[in-house]
Amino acid sequence: MDTAHEILETIAMIEEYRLDIRTVTMGIGLLDCADPDPDVACARIRERIVSRAGRLVPVAEGIEAELGIPIINRRISVTPISLVAGASRTEDYTCFARALDDAAHEVGVDFLGGFTALAQKSRSTADRRLMDSLPEALATTDVVCSSVNIGSSRAGINMSAVARMGEVVRELADRTAGRGCAKLVVFCNAVGDNPFMAGAFHGVEEGDACINVGVSGPGVVKRALDKVPDASFGGMAETIKKAAFKITRMGQLVGTMAAERLGVPFGIVDLSLAPTAAVGDSVAEILETMGVGSVGGHGTTAALALLNDAVKKGGLMACSHVGGLSGSFIPVSEDAGMIRAVTEGALGLDKLEAMTSICSVGLDMIAIPGDTPATTIAAMIADEAAIGMMNNKTTAVRVVPVPGARVGDDIDFGGLLGHAPVMAVHRSDAGALINRGGRLPAPVHSFRS
Repeated sequence: MDTAHEILETIAMIEEYRLDIRTVTMGIGLLDCADPDPDVACARIRERIVSRAGRLVPVAEGIEAELGIPIINRRISVTPISLVAGASRTEDYTCFARALDDAAHEVGVDFLGGFTALAQKSRSTADRRLMDSLPEALATTDVVCSSVNIGSSRAGINMSAVARMGEVVRELADRTAGRGCAKLVVFCNAVGDNPFMAGAFHGVEEGDACINVGVSGPGVVKRALDKVPDASFGGMAETIKKAAFKITRMGQLVGTMAAERLGVPFGIVDLSLAPTAAVGDSVAEILETMGVGSVGGHGTTAALALLNDAVKKGGLMACSHVGGLSGSFIPVSEDAGMIRAVTEGALGLDKLEAMTSICSVGLDMIAIPGDTPATTIAAMIADEAAIGMMNNKTTAVRVVPVPGARVGDDIDFGGLLGHAPVMAVHRSDAGALINRGGRLPAPVHSFRS
């Protein structure tokens, strides 16, 4: 009876509560594709991706049909390209982005991440070249996603890289009417086994290839809490942990099956409550079910702390290999409840920044006015990096300046990216701070040896 009950419960989760596998992501190592001739390196990269991931899409489709579990995205992450392209005699790395894009289209995946630089302590020549190539590379490719790590708890914050990324975001927005910025995220404490875009890359600590799975289930958690309206804090935590346990188990099953059929190791399950703009698939609605009157109001950060912690504990009980970012995402454009809260004036950037000290990512998919200066964008990045550095956690910024847009305008990004109201930013000039350059020192607790 217990088994039958669990089967029926899982079916209900899928059909009624929008439970899905958000992504099956194959990580692919490219270090040995490096060559002084960029054309040779690009050819090796295309061949490696096609040979490794050629069966990824049909295998995922087969598992989806066999288990009846929706798999929303099939993705690839690769070794940070600055580490591969650094051996090539070229200033412009756009050709590498186009090679990645061609390979992704050939194997039929939805996104490919890893046009990445790791510049948390200093910028190598290759890091600088990749960052300078970003506006052209992301403007002229379809499914390539990029990330730059500009800080860590161990190294501090590379403020020169922060300043440059503010300029890059500004340039990319102008080139692509803002939409290209949805494919670029700036990290502190980036992790190399994250299967979610735009920040996925295949870390140097990983093997030649692996399968990582990203599971989502805000609707499942909300429905579970709906059934215990008078629960104590401990009761809510137990309810969330049980829901997270079931979701993670499903992710482990799918990941193990995919890895076996593709002949590569299984990596991790990333249990992240990643919302969509669809009604009933919202992290904001979970927080409101917990008792927060409106997301953004007092109590929001405390409720998010309970949610994030319980999700992680439930996932860790279910699978020995939980990794990635695992927790709660709060992207404004991809969460119907967040969109409503911003539109009603209950949620602003300052409160979102406070929430990022608890959640799994940071300021994510936020539309801002098109005339926002590069130094202001850089200052937003620096603030998020400081939260991550001081708290030994991953934080990130993915903001979208929309040329010509004003506060209150609604911007449609399309597909899973949803839509978002343009949010107000502080107009004070942070240029004197950002333009100091150099490195913001790591905190004292970073020194462990």
